[in-house]
Amino acid sequence: MKKWYAVLGNPIHHSISPKMHDLWFQQNAIDASYIPIFVERDKLQETVVSLALLGCSGFNVTVPFKEEIIAYLDELDASAALAGAVNTVVRRDGKWVGYNTDGLGLLANIPNLSHDSRVLLVGAGGAARGIVAALSQKGIKDVTITNRTSEKASRLAQEFEVNEMNLSEVSAIFSTFDVVIQTTSVGMDSLETPLSNPNWTSSMLAVDIIYSPPETVFLKQARQQGATTMNGLSMLIGQGALAFELWTGIQPDQQEIRKTIFRHEGEQPC
Repeated sequence: MKKWYAVLGNPIHHSISPKMHDLWFQQNAIDASYIPIFVERDKLQETVVSLALLGCSGFNVTVPFKEEIIAYLDELDASAALAGAVNTVVRRDGKWVGYNTDGLGLLANIPNLSHDSRVLLVGAGGAARGIVAALSQKGIKDVTITNRTSEKASRLAQEFEVNEMNLSEVSAIFSTFDVVIQTTSVGMDSLETPLSNPNWTSSMLAVDIIYSPPETVFLKQARQQGATTMNGLSMLIGQGALAFELWTGIQPDQQEIRKTIFRHEGEQPC
C-alpha cells in the first residue's frame, strides 16, 4: 500500500516541502507521496483524527500549530519535550509520536557556530522554542530572546535559563551579537521587519527562517550593511532531511535537493 505524508499549516500555500519530499521519495525508489493541508485555526484536532483514519504515515507541522499540536499527540520524543514544540510527527504502532527537527536542522547549517557565539533570537513562538532548545543541547549558553510582546519571551527565557531583552534594549547592544536569528512570520507576506534600524556589522550573520520571499526586508537590511545573510532554505532542508530519516530510515541527499529545486539560496524557489 502506498504511504503518504503531509504538512499542516495556516497559511500553507507557500510551502515547498511537498516538492522536496516527493523528490527524495523518487530518488530513493520509495512509493509514497506528500501533500500540503490547509488547517482552519479551530480544526487541528479534527484534522489529526482524520489523518489517522485515512492512514497517514506521518506529517510535518508549521505555523501556527507547532505548540498546539502537542495536545493531540500520544507521545513526545525528548527533542520535542525539551522544545515544547513539534514540527515532525511519526505514526508508530498506532500512535502519533512528536519530534522537533527545526533547531538541529538549522544549527547544522550555520557556519562557525561555537560555544562562545553570542546569539540573538527574534521571536518566541514554536520555531524559536525548537531553536533555543537545540542551542541548549549544543552547549551554547550566551543566548538572548527578544519579542514584540515581552511576556512570551520572558517565559521562554526563564525556561531555558537564557537572557531576555525588549527591542529597545537589544538595539543598544545589537552589534555585539555574532548571530541574529529571525524566527517570526514577519516579512513572509509583507515588507515589514521585526527590528527597527538595526546596526549590522560585517562580522555578523543574519538568519531568517523564512524562505519565501528568498530575501526579506530583515535580510536585505543586513546585507546592505555588510552582514552575511542566510534565508530559511537551509533550515527547511535540514529539518526536512531529519524528518525524512525518521519516516523512512534513510538519510536523503541534501546537496542534490538544493541543486535540483533551489539552484542557489538567493533565488525564488521553482
